[in-house]
Amino acid sequence: MSRYVLGLDYGSDSVRALLVDTSNGREVADHMVVYPRWSKGLYCEPQRDQFRQHPQDYLDSLEEVMAGLWWKVPTGIADKVVGLSIDTTGSTPVAINKQGVPLALTPEFSENPNAMFVLWKDHTAIKEAAEITQKATANSINYISNMGGVYSSEWYWAKALHVLRSDEQVRKAAYSWVEHCDWLTAVLTDTTDPSVFKMGRCAAGHKIMWNEQWGGFPPNDFFVAIDPLLDGLVDTLNADTQTSDQLAGRLTQEWAAKLGLRVGIAVGYGAFDCHMGAVAANVKPGVLTKVMGTSTCDITVVAPQQLAGASVKGICGQVTGSVIPDMVGLEAGQSAFGDLYAWFKNVLNWPMANINLNITGVDANAAVAIKQHIEQQTLQALSDKASQITPKATDVVALDWINGRRTPVANQGVSMAIQGIKMGTDASYIFKALVEATAFGSKAITDCFTEQGVPVNSIVVIGGISKKSDYVMQTCADIWNCQIDVLKSEQSCALGAAIFASVAAGVFATVSEAQASLASPVYKSYQPNPQRVPVYEQLYAKYQTLGHYENGLA
Repeated sequence: MSRYVLGLDYGSDSVRALLVDTSNGREVADHMVVYPRWSKGLYCEPQRDQFRQHPQDYLDSLEEVMAGLWWKVPTGIADKVVGLSIDTTGSTPVAINKQGVPLALTPEFSENPNAMFVLWKDHTAIKEAAEITQKATANSINYISNMGGVYSSEWYWAKALHVLRSDEQVRKAAYSWVEHCDWLTAVLTDTTDPSVFKMGRCAAGHKIMWNEQWGGFPPNDFFVAIDPLLDGLVDTLNADTQTSDQLAGRLTQEWAAKLGLRVGIAVGYGAFDCHMGAVAANVKPGVLTKVMGTSTCDITVVAPQQLAGASVKGICGQVTGSVIPDMVGLEAGQSAFGDLYAWFKNVLNWPMANINLNITGVDANAAVAIKQHIEQQTLQALSDKASQITPKATDVVALDWINGRRTPVANQGVSMAIQGIKMGTDASYIFKALVEATAFGSKAITDCFTEQGVPVNSIVVIGGISKKSDYVMQTCADIWNCQIDVLKSEQSCALGAAIFASVAAGVFATVSEAQASLASPVYKSYQPNPQRVPVYEQLYAKYQTLGHYENGLA
């Protein structure tokens, strides 16, 4: 009898559910639901780099996505599901009370953005991140040495400190802070109470300073030295972190009824989307997996002995067991990839959104349809025109730091720039420069790895952009000067979660065994154009020079 597993992938805008048959690896069905409050722009202030999500969005969307999934499969399959696991964006923490409830789920804080999940791309904590970096660097033990050497405003401690400083009511009510991927797992297994709450290795190691070298988290004295407001917070955290192949608990009766599943099925420990996506991409030493969406996350693994105790500088951490048990997972990424394209599209379409089309003979509904059609076709039209432009060393060059820089060397204070615009530069040339900028930023990450002894022999990409744009992918191949393999799965992160669920449920004994049966095959490959490689080497040099200038180094 076939046994099925579920992967639940919580992205920046929506949640996706994927049902996988463990007997043959077939992706039976998937369904997607957009977060209702988030889609309305509630609780966010982009001008202040504030991006918050209501926990009720996550819960409501979970019920809705599962209800939609069951409409797509034959009756009775739900009874054959044996396990599920969750991946989310991160670092996306929230303040909880002593009962383990996110403050925004209590009446007093239901409309307070500071009581909600602080989304990964929220950069309101730049000041706090700099203070943490300074204290860690000056400390006798550098507690961020294995986190790239720079603490980011995208991460747990900076975000928690910023909110504690900004909101006295939240400060008084908060007992601890938890990550999205760990909280949802605990909700489904009734382990949200801080006395029994456990964290997955992924979030704890890459964002919360957990490290096996010092037996868990840094001591309370370290955090008090940063700010007394952090006093005691680390003592609320359970240092007994778990890898994602382990069983976190069993699905409760309440949530089984809500999700249409059997009571007691296995629930694995949660992790970040890119880490689980890398597992679906058969990540292994020498293979760099890139999750390309609104942002990017780059994941590879090495054997512990290969690093020989060295810390890789400028990345988002190296953690044993954060991707595959017993291997060191290394993370990097870009704070904006698809978001940069979306920004440019919105700039171009500003008149469509803000000017009324009062055209004689065209009714209001038709005018709206015209606007929507133009907006939907903008990026494709730009890609079609840009793909016809032959790159030259004198072309426009841009930086990709529209949302700051994640790696190499986190710095959310930097911004993007465009150089070389003249009267003859139209939108397609600017778009070309933006696409090249995202590819240049990605190349800088690969260089960061290889220059420090982490091998990158091949690149596998997953995520929406890898399937949507031949132009973007070919540009990446030309700039990276290597073959790029795109995976077949449309939901690679959810597939990775399903792979971990199959191990937690006991269908497979190990992650590698599960990968052999369930991981996604290659859908398409891109080869670099040898005529364009030398031109892009010159443009990449200009990108680096522009970056040094913008960063105040020239």
